[in-house]
Amino acid sequence: MKKAVLLIFLLSTTILQAQIVRKRTVKLMGSRFDITISAKSAPDAEAYIDTAITEIERIENVISEWRAETLVSEINRNAGIKPVKVTPELFGLTERALGFSKLTDGAFDISFASMDKIWKYDGSMTELPSEESVKKSVQKVGYKNIILDKKNSTIFLKLPGMKIGFGSIGKGYAADKTKELMVSKGATAGIINASGDMNTWGKQPDGKEWTIGITNPMNQNKVFATFPLSGNAVVTSGDYEKFVMLNGKKYSHIIDPRTGYPARGISSVTVFASSAELANGLSTSIMVMGKDEGLNLVNQIPGMSCVIVDENGQIFYSDAIDIKKYQR
Repeated sequence: MKKAVLLIFLLSTTILQAQIVRKRTVKLMGSRFDITISAKSAPDAEAYIDTAITEIERIENVISEWRAETLVSEINRNAGIKPVKVTPELFGLTERALGFSKLTDGAFDISFASMDKIWKYDGSMTELPSEESVKKSVQKVGYKNIILDKKNSTIFLKLPGMKIGFGSIGKGYAADKTKELMVSKGATAGIINASGDMNTWGKQPDGKEWTIGITNPMNQNKVFATFPLSGNAVVTSGDYEKFVMLNGKKYSHIIDPRTGYPARGISSVTVFASSAELANGLSTSIMVMGKDEGLNLVNQIPGMSCVIVDENGQIFYSDAIDIKKYQR
């Protein structure tokens, strides 16, 4: 999923207080990853980045639905046939994903991978799909048909042809796990930025917090607020990088898994949370749920906050954000 642009203010290669920052951009999990590490020396920082890349590649081999040899692919092949025994890691990720589905009343759903791709964003779509085709496209979508057996560590998809996929939280999960690994190995500070799904730890070498700036999709050249990242995660979802215009209306690539229709009303949502996985899942969900329902949900979750820009460019904030502190 395309993410809104986050302007990250950091020092790319600076020696201060016996620390050096290195940054490397690579393509992993089909997306751009920007890995920034602060360490005592350049060789140390580069070695940490190498380790981070290896970890992200490992995670892709766990959760990819496109690689035939993964357990996720095996689960999908056995939909409607039999349960598949999985690793504790994959079981836990799936279990948390179902938790997001229950929390958002189905606005988040990893069985969205089952949906027929009737919405095209490559310029080939010239008319709206019929109501019948939209309804049919989500017939195999439904998180309640994902059966988990914790005792036997199995996952079963009840409907033949049903599929699960982790495109909605996979990169956030990778950012979290990679940060966890870097901290355990002694990396002083850093940012794992998975195409806008970010997690951070530590501070810049000069003692300042890592900082992001958020832009309004209606004016992406101007930052309207900057926020410090004190070891937390941030994710932005938006509708303005991938969409189709039909009959004068904009149809986003973010689809409501319950209806099959594109989400409407919100241009972008930025979620701050303790983990990129959580922020990732809820940022997409809020795009589907809408402003009022989304803000109400975020306001009930301790330690979470969000910034929403609606389709008219109006900006809204959750209760935990005192915007006067962050406006530019």
